[in-house]
Amino acid sequence: GRHGEGRCWGGWEVRGAERAEGGKGGEVSCWVTSCCISLSPREPGPAQLLDRLEVVTLPSLLPTGLPLKNCAEQNQLPIHFWPDTGPSHQFDVGVVASFGRLLGEELILQFPYGVLNVHPSYLPRWRGSAPVIHTVLHGDTVTGVTIMQIKPKRFDVGPIVKQEKFAVPLGCTTKELEGMLSKLGADMLISVLANFPECLKNKREQPEEGVTFAPKISSAAHCIKWEEQTPEEILRLHRAIGTEVRQSGTCLFTLVQPLPGSISYHKASQTLVVCCKGGWVGVKAVVWKKKLTAADFYNGYMHSWFRQTSRMFCEECRFQTLRVAAAKEKRKGTTGVQCEINT
Repeated sequence: GRHGEGRCWGGWEVRGAERAEGGKGGEVSCWVTSCCISLSPREPGPAQLLDRLEVVTLPSLLPTGLPLKNCAEQNQLPIHFWPDTGPSHQFDVGVVASFGRLLGEELILQFPYGVLNVHPSYLPRWRGSAPVIHTVLHGDTVTGVTIMQIKPKRFDVGPIVKQEKFAVPLGCTTKELEGMLSKLGADMLISVLANFPECLKNKREQPEEGVTFAPKISSAAHCIKWEEQTPEEILRLHRAIGTEVRQSGTCLFTLVQPLPGSISYHKASQTLVVCCKGGWVGVKAVVWKKKLTAADFYNGYMHSWFRQTSRMFCEECRFQTLRVAAAKEKRKGTTGVQCEINT
C-alpha cells in the first residue's frame, strides 16, 4: 500500500506475527505500526518470540475495513485506532511500516528499545512515501529493505539496525516488487526481534552520501510526455504506476513527418504504435470514457471510413501530452486518456 494511506506494503506484519509464534529466543513485547501494531497479552510459551501483541491502525471509511484490521480481528488481537495508541509503557519495542504518520518523542520514549521502521529501500536511497514506485520508475537494478530506528517527527533518517540488498528482476512492476520486498522485510524483522537487544548494539548511522527522496507521485507525473520521454522511460512509467498512466484526448492533424504522440496501427500484432522521444512504444488498449482495445480504437478513430465521415479531415491521429497545472493537482475531474503499454 502507499505511504500515508494506513496500509501495510505486502502484509509483512501478518507473516511476521504468524512466524513469531514458532520462533526461538527470549520473549519480547512489541508495539508495531504499519497501520500501527502494538503487542498484546498472550499465553507465553517456551518457543514463542512475542509475548504481547496489539494492533493500532488508521480509521477507514472502507466498508470492509483495512486488511490489517481484518487480520487482527481474525487472530483475536486487540485493536486501537490512531491517534489512540493503546496502553502506554507496556511494550518493549514499536514497529512501523508505511504508516504515514509522524511519531512524537513522547510516544517513542514509551518503548525501551525505541520504534523500528521497516522501509522498502536501501536507505539512504529513496527516503519518503513511495520508495518502490521510484525504484521501478528510475530503473534501479538493486534495491533492498532497511530496518531502522525512528527519530521523532522525521521520516526515514534514523540509524540502521539491519539492511539487506535485493536485485530488482528485469521488467518487474511495482506490485511485483512490493510482494518480494514484503517477504524479505518480514524475514528481516523476525530476525531482528529474535536477537534483541544485540542487534541494536550494531546499529549505524545512515551515510550522508547517496540520499534521494521518493515523494508521493503527483498527477502530473502520471502523464506521458511524448516529446520528452524515451520508450524505455515510458515503459518504466507504466511498470511503476500501471493503468494510472494518462495522456490527453486524441487530436487530429495533417502530418508530414511523425511528431511525438503520432499513432500508427500494427495490424499483425493488433497494437497501436506511438511515437515518442527517440523511438516508438506499443499500446495494447486505450481507456477514454470506456476501455478500447487497440483494434477498437483503430476502427473507431483511425480507420479510413472514420476519416471520410468525420467533420475533421485528417491524415493521422496524435496523442498530445496532458499538462496538469500545479494549482489543479488536488482538483477532481482532471481527465485524460489512459494507456496500457505493451511491454
